[in-house]
Amino acid sequence: MVLPRLLLTMGLVVSLSGAGQAPARRAAAGKKAAAPAPAGSSAKSALNKATLESYVRHLFVWGPQVKVEVGDAAPSPVPGMLQVNVHASAGNATDDKLFYVSKDGRKIVLGTVFDVTQNPFKEDIDKLKAEFQPSFGTPGAPVVLVVFSDFQCSFCKEEAKMLRTNVLSTYPKQVRVYFKDLPLESIHPWARAAAIAGRCIFRQNPQAFWTYHDWIFEHQAEINTANLKSKVLEFANGKEIDTLQLTRCMDTRATEAEVNQNIADARALKVNSTPTLFINGRRLVGQQGWPAVRQIIDYEIEYQKTAKNAGEDCGCDVKLPSPFTD
Repeated sequence: MVLPRLLLTMGLVVSLSGAGQAPARRAAAGKKAAAPAPAGSSAKSALNKATLESYVRHLFVWGPQVKVEVGDAAPSPVPGMLQVNVHASAGNATDDKLFYVSKDGRKIVLGTVFDVTQNPFKEDIDKLKAEFQPSFGTPGAPVVLVVFSDFQCSFCKEEAKMLRTNVLSTYPKQVRVYFKDLPLESIHPWARAAAIAGRCIFRQNPQAFWTYHDWIFEHQAEINTANLKSKVLEFANGKEIDTLQLTRCMDTRATEAEVNQNIADARALKVNSTPTLFINGRRLVGQQGWPAVRQIIDYEIEYQKTAKNAGEDCGCDVKLPSPFTD
């Protein structure tokens, strides 16, 4: 979920001391300009946390029900400017805004800075830790999909079905898909336990994880907090899964640290809703349709033939050194 806002922009430039004053400026045309405020005066500055908080609350209509935390000013990639992160939260919803602030504190820029010498999604690609995660598809594929999902999320169910139905049949060699847990516990009470169970199965039999993945989404409506364990054990019975080992793993929550690490990875990427899908680092939030996903995959397959700056060679996989591999 995301917070309500008045606008989305890739390059909003505002002046703390001049917002809403255009009519006054026209009326004062021809008059002698006022002298600049002396140092140490009460002029507003975005480098003052209270001032910046008040300004962004007005900008995005964030009322008192929204908690706003203004971070410390830090060096930025934009010459002559600092950067300040503003984190907002209300209930289960969160939002982060990165502002670039002029060193005099008068101008702020809301946007994204790109380095044209690198992949535009490199920052997120570097944070997408997919090693040791459940995956299907071809190792070394030019296109990597990483999906953050929640087993109790109905939209995740539909997106999972879309990916499982279409990816391998359409791209038998060009795509690899990784799954990362992001249980939204505040609204999905059994999602964490389901993620822990899935990791327990993955530890025993990586391929069985995908059978579990498809089964739990398909039976989502039948599962609740009270019957999750019995349902999972019923599913595992007769499959290549040691149910005693699975029971012990679930009871001791032996894989919870792995789930927590995925949640931490999501926070580092500022992922706060499910499903969220990354295609070679390109972020797609919310349930996606296959035509849109296919269009991006097709584009990336062609692009990576020459760019070679994403895909399975982006550091998303850990390979053991061997004299038989490059």
